[in-house]
Amino acid sequence: MHKRSRTAFAAGLALLLGALAAPGAQAQGRYPGQPIRFYVQAVAGGLPDTVARIVARRLQERLDGTIVVENRPGANGGVAAAALASGPADGYTFLVTDGAIFSINPVLYSRIPYNPADLLPVALLAQAPLFLAAHPSVPVKTMQDFIAYVRANPGKLTYGSSGVGSTHHLSMEAIKAALHLDLVHVPFKGTGESIPALLGGHVDVAFSAYPSLSGAIEAHKVTLLATNGAARSPQAPDAPPIADWIPGFNFAPIIGVIAREGTPPAIVQQVAAEAVATVKEPEVVRALAAVGVEAIGAGPEGYAQALKDETARVAEVVRAAGIKPQ
Repeated sequence: MHKRSRTAFAAGLALLLGALAAPGAQAQGRYPGQPIRFYVQAVAGGLPDTVARIVARRLQERLDGTIVVENRPGANGGVAAAALASGPADGYTFLVTDGAIFSINPVLYSRIPYNPADLLPVALLAQAPLFLAAHPSVPVKTMQDFIAYVRANPGKLTYGSSGVGSTHHLSMEAIKAALHLDLVHVPFKGTGESIPALLGGHVDVAFSAYPSLSGAIEAHKVTLLATNGAARSPQAPDAPPIADWIPGFNFAPIIGVIAREGTPPAIVQQVAAEAVATVKEPEVVRALAAVGVEAIGAGPEGYAQALKDETARVAEVVRAAGIKPQ
C-alpha cells in the first residue's frame, strides 16, 4: 500500500476511536428530523444495492424516519465515496459499500477521488462469500483435485474474474501465491460476463456469489470446489473453505455503512446500534440469505477492525502477486 494511503487509513481509524470515546451530544431535536440518504457504490440490482435496500426498509422503521437509497456507481466505489466525503457531516448521508474503498482502491490505484481518512466506519452489516466453481471439462471433483491438477498442468487452466482488482481476481491471486499455482487470468466486466464464460467453457474456473451458480450446480453444469470465506457457508455447506489449505484465508467481501468523518458521535452510535439490530432480525437474515449474503452485525470498532484486517490481506496479495498500481 502507498505510504500516504496507509497513513490516511490509520488516521481514519484513530479519528474513529477518538469520536467513539468523545462524549458527543445528540443533534438538536429528535433524530432523524429529515430523510436519510444512503449512497450506494453499485448500480441498481448490484450486491451492495440489494443489501442497502433490504436493510433500509427495516432500519427506517426502527429509526422512525425515511431512508432514500441513491445509486452512485463508478471508480470501484470511488464516485460514491467522494460524494460522501465532500458532503456535510450532519448524519443524514451515509454510504453502503463493500470494503474496496478502504482495502483495494488505495492499494491498487495511484490516485483516488477521496481521502479514506474522511470516511468513518459505522456498522458492518454482512458478508458475501464467493464460491470457486470449475467447468465440467476440468477433470476435478474437489479442491484437492483442483490443486493437484493445476500443479501437474502449470499454465494450462484459465480463471475468469470481474476485473483487475476485484475480489474475484484477488482471491485467486492469493491462492496462486500461497500454493504456488500457475493459472492464466481472464478479466471480464463483472460476473454478468465471467459466469456465462465459465458455463460456456471459455474459462476453466471462476469465483462467484452462490445465487449466480446455484442453478448451474444443480444442473451439473459446474463443479463447486470451495468458498473464499473463513468457514463453511450455510448457502453451500458441502463447499470447504480455502482456509483448510491456506490458514487464515478469508476474502469474502464485507458490506457496511460508512459516514462522513465528523458526523456527531451520538448519531453514529444510534445508527450503528439500530443497523446491527436490523441485520440480526430473522426476517432480514432470511432476506439477505436469499441473495447470497450472510448477516453479521458489528458496530464501529468491529467494522474498523474488519477493514483493517482486509486491507492487510489485500496489500499482501498485491505484493506477492506483483500487481502494479494503476
